[in-house]
Amino acid sequence: MSETSDNSAKPDKRSGADAAADTEQGSSADQPVTQSIEEKPGKPAKPETTAKPDKPEKTAKPVKAATASAPPAGADKAAASKPAKPAPKPKPEDKPFASFIQDDLLPSLTKSLTERENAPVTLELREGDRPVVGGRCWMVKGELPAGRRFWLCFESDAITSGKTIALAEPGSEPSLLESFLIDEKRINQALLESRLLQRLNGQKWFGGN
Repeated sequence: MSETSDNSAKPDKRSGADAAADTEQGSSADQPVTQSIEEKPGKPAKPETTAKPDKPEKTAKPVKAATASAPPAGADKAAASKPAKPAPKPKPEDKPFASFIQDDLLPSLTKSLTERENAPVTLELREGDRPVVGGRCWMVKGELPAGRRFWLCFESDAITSGKTIALAEPGSEPSLLESFLIDEKRINQALLESRLLQRLNGQKWFGGN
């Protein structure tokens, strides 16, 4: 009985630091443990998007049939009453060279010479040697009364090609080849005929000379 009282009376030999630690541990065990979690600011949640309703399909517009506008009343009769314009007549100069000379120039030239009392004895288109200088060419050769002769020469079978003229008095041969219509850019039947008659008249072959 004396031993029990001795043990209870003995002071606790643990140091004060150990006792303080036990006290702190006990106090901490009684308190609930909370874990602090730092919440990071996150991106705001996107609002839920509702599905857009499907657009109604477009229907093709009906194509209107092309309808010709009705002509005014009486238009058909007016059109029928008007005669169709004839196609423009081609110019003689637009014909092939030989056709133009034989069908247009020679007949007209014959008429003009006859009116001047110099109806040609011969008047023809031929290809032969050029007078005075020689060389093959196309030419209009004419012979008038009293043996007067002339040669209108073309360098090629085109009225726009270079032209020369030679004249011969009765009983003689041509000795001079002259340029003809060298400054004219547009050549036609009227110009060829008028200049040829002018040159023959300059030779005093018309008017009873």
